[in-house]
Amino acid sequence: MPFILMVLIFVALAMGVAAAGMKAYVRPKEAMERVAGGSAAAEQMPAHPSLAMHELIKKLGDIIPQSPKDVTVMQRRLIRAGIRGPNALKMLYGAKVVMGIALPLLAAVSVVGMSSDSGNKIMVVLAAAALGFFGPNIYVDRMYSRRQHEIAKGLPNALDLLVVCVESGLGLDQAILQVSKELDAAHPEISEEFGMVNLELKAGKRRVEALRNLAERTGVDDLKKLVAVLIQADRFGTGVAQSLRAHADFMRVQTRQVAEEKAAKLGVKLIFPIFFCILPSLFVVTVGPIAVKIIRELIPMMNSI
Repeated sequence: MPFILMVLIFVALAMGVAAAGMKAYVRPKEAMERVAGGSAAAEQMPAHPSLAMHELIKKLGDIIPQSPKDVTVMQRRLIRAGIRGPNALKMLYGAKVVMGIALPLLAAVSVVGMSSDSGNKIMVVLAAAALGFFGPNIYVDRMYSRRQHEIAKGLPNALDLLVVCVESGLGLDQAILQVSKELDAAHPEISEEFGMVNLELKAGKRRVEALRNLAERTGVDDLKKLVAVLIQADRFGTGVAQSLRAHADFMRVQTRQVAEEKAAKLGVKLIFPIFFCILPSLFVVTVGPIAVKIIRELIPMMNSI
């Protein structure tokens, strides 16, 4: 009986929230009204379900109080993760609200019929609430880490191509644009970042500011070093091609040293897989037939004596 009552309350609450959301938040878009030629024609057009869900999550994100410091940190995380839409922050907070409410309700419905301790049930519900609230943050952090790895992996190729373009006679701005075009298929992340630098330069920003924005957007240490080299070359009037060539040689040596370090650690890391996975199999293959032969022949022979 308590389980049925809880299910009925949950269904009634869900239907009430859905009805209130559909009535308060789901409205035709202004663009749809302009295309249809008036508000009366736009009201007759059906709203897409995905558009309604998008608006609902965005409205929920508006409800949450946001401190300026926290908003700045979350915006930086979203930008470095490659999520740069105008409503990205609102969608993130809306997803935290939806998942923070939906997962505990699902967990409560799942564990209410189990014959376990009430303390364990409460812990499951609290764990579901924590997972629902912090899950979007974990997802953004994973996207940020993956994007950093992809940018760091494509940076040596981009730097070599940048050196070739500058030494062939192109200016730094044109070289950045050419690198962005050439690496679009192989390394889309760093191609996108260089393309944004080119767009900022076309919009009228100074080259130093555009390069600093590049380092701040990505958060990759190697790219920050490249930006520092370019800014110093531009500030002190040294040759950009010479500075890029020296930095490319430095990065090549650094990459080789990192590879040698990983190769030196490989022997130590292989000890545990060899000891726990390979050696038992070798023992079974080598000692197994001898043990079977001893059990079949030697032990009966000793018993007969």
